[in-house]
Amino acid sequence: MRRIALGFEYLGTSYVGWQTQPTRPSVQALAEAALSAVAAEPVSLVCAGRTDAGVHAWGQVAHFDTHAERTMRAWMLGANAQLPKDISVSWARPVPAHFHARYSAEARIYRYLILNRQTRSALCARRVTWVHRPLDERAMARAAALLEGEHDFSAFRAAGCQAKSPIRRMARLVVWREGDWITIEATANAFLHHMVRNIAGLLIVIGKGEAPPQWAAQVLAGRDRRHAAPTAPADGLYLWAVRYPEAFALPGPSPNAPPVPGGQSDIIAG
Repeated sequence: MRRIALGFEYLGTSYVGWQTQPTRPSVQALAEAALSAVAAEPVSLVCAGRTDAGVHAWGQVAHFDTHAERTMRAWMLGANAQLPKDISVSWARPVPAHFHARYSAEARIYRYLILNRQTRSALCARRVTWVHRPLDERAMARAAALLEGEHDFSAFRAAGCQAKSPIRRMARLVVWREGDWITIEATANAFLHHMVRNIAGLLIVIGKGEAPPQWAAQVLAGRDRRHAAPTAPADGLYLWAVRYPEAFALPGPSPNAPPVPGGQSDIIAG
């Protein structure tokens, strides 16, 4: 039995999310079907983060166990030949039996991408969140800095969140602008259900000038989702990368940037 780790990219618009559901298309179901065809035996995938409906991934990681003997190139290209164009395996690597895509992860990085201009985009529709009102990215960055560190993030969890504890360690939360594009990047050991989208919703409200940056700290301390901002749309959210111990020697996301802003030429901190 061998354990294989894979990197996945996908556009989540057409899917109910990563996790298999009985009546609606999911990334997991299609990926397992593709890999099972390559392996000539059933394949079951375990992922680093179960993205929700409409959420995208640039650096999702998953693993599976198999008796099949295939080259890493065969796993990658064979799966991609079976997958729809909006899902792709970006790399494949053999890993030791103790590797676990979810539990071995040291950190997960999400990016929330906002197009901030008066007119909507035809090319990036459903791939970013469009906000036509001007946003003050510096106010958003000051608010974001107040959410860094280890906190009870109850005010930013979905009502149906099944996590046992609302305590999370936000190692980094930064905001930057590149022309009409604003990026929110969040790095944490783990995230609660809808946590990044709820934080993005709060930062957008602050960016519009409807609340001061200090409101972020007040919402956090209140621990009450009902007193926070609306959840931001799924369109702008990407699972950008998953970080593992160097001993596993796994690659990061593809170095080729997607057709949305990904640089950090003008990071605004606190």
